[in-house]
Amino acid sequence: MDEQNSLRFIGNATTVLRLGPFTLLTDPNFIRRGQWTYLGNGLVSRRLKDPAIGIDELPALDAVVLSHMHGDHFDRVAVRELNRDLPILTTPQAARHLGRRGFRETVALPTWDDLRLTKGGASVTVTSLPGTHARGRLARLLPPVMGSMVEYRAAPDAEPLRIYLSGDTLVHDELREVRERYPVIDVAVVHLGGTRAFGVLLTMDGAQGVDLLELLRPRRVVPVHYDDYTVMKSPLSDFLAEVERRDPPAAVTRVDRGRTVALPSHLTR
Repeated sequence: MDEQNSLRFIGNATTVLRLGPFTLLTDPNFIRRGQWTYLGNGLVSRRLKDPAIGIDELPALDAVVLSHMHGDHFDRVAVRELNRDLPILTTPQAARHLGRRGFRETVALPTWDDLRLTKGGASVTVTSLPGTHARGRLARLLPPVMGSMVEYRAAPDAEPLRIYLSGDTLVHDELREVRERYPVIDVAVVHLGGTRAFGVLLTMDGAQGVDLLELLRPRRVVPVHYDDYTVMKSPLSDFLAEVERRDPPAAVTRVDRGRTVALPSHLTR
């Protein structure tokens, strides 16, 4: 393991990824326990857990990777306090929304588009992947969501470290192309929680989380997004029990809030 490459879990879907010289923030959500967030179309939810740190305690960032524009993924604290010149890699819909809020470096990534950042010989490439937040008529009421593949190379001839960020997706047929394009995924950061609205599933529960692992076959999985809000109905224990029962081809690494897990380092050929 290389301590330069790590994931720190802040809470909900918020993580800090340190990949060599790069530092990325995912889905910034910094409201406190007991506060309410607006999820659109009259739906609100109360936060049940504090984030591990405040937004003012973040390290210097190179970019934000935002799966979609919901209040539990980009909240009013982020709107108020994040640097307006920080690159935000997200869906076209979210990029337009944040542009209207004064963020000057939003990067719209339609599905399969990517952006590459470089420092010296190191690079990190973020590719937008298909995501489905809901099925049927409710899908039209929710914002578009993307998964992301983060590929870090320490040098131009290095093997990539691949980190899949699921976003708030359900398992669906388009994800098969992710497996085809990325036969090796080192780490999957999987949004769980079994979020429900009006009785309809909006994020993966324990069973769907293991379906995803069987489909994409990552080497390691880090579960997130499972107990921060009242709309989440499937606790982490559901996922862990399903993993125990079905034994998917992925090692589960549970990371408590505020804790950091080391990520692999791939050396040059």
